[in-house]
Parts: sequence; structure tokens; C-alpha cells
Amino acid sequence: MANHKSALKRIRANEAKRLRNRYQAKTTRTFIKRLKAATDKVEALELFKKVSSMLDKLAKKNVIHKNNASNKKSKLAKFVNALG
Repeated sequence: MANHKSALKRIRANEAKRLRNRYQAKTTRTFIKRLKAATDKVEALELFKKVSSMLDKLAKKNVIHKNNASNKKSKLAKFVNALG
């Protein structure tokens, strides 16, 4: 158990951040699945903009690595462009 008041606060803060990060990452994964299931190109483009933004935010906050975000965006862009 932590011995200092600041350490106890850090534990509480870290738990709150962990839950927030988990929620945002899960929401992003859900939107990625929705995008992959899309068959209409217009709908896919709208979803791609939203997903791309979400991935950038996750990378900015170090929830995921920036290269991981770039790879996901690249693969999704290829998928959207392949839709007819």
C-alpha cells in the first residue's frame, strides 16, 4: 500500500485515466468494425473521417503508438478506396 498522500492520489488519478483510455480505445475499435462492415462508399468516407480523427486523438494521448495509428489509418484508407 502507498505510504504518501501524493501516491494515493496518483493511484486514484491513474485508475480514472485507465478507464477513460479503455473507453475511448473500445469506442474506436467499434467504429473501425462499423467502417469495415460498410458497403456504401459515401457512408464509408464519412466513417473514415471520424475513425481517422479518433485514431489521431488516441495516438496524441499515447493510448496507442503513433505508428500503430498510422498503420490502421493506411489500411482503412486502402479499404475505403477499394469500395466501388
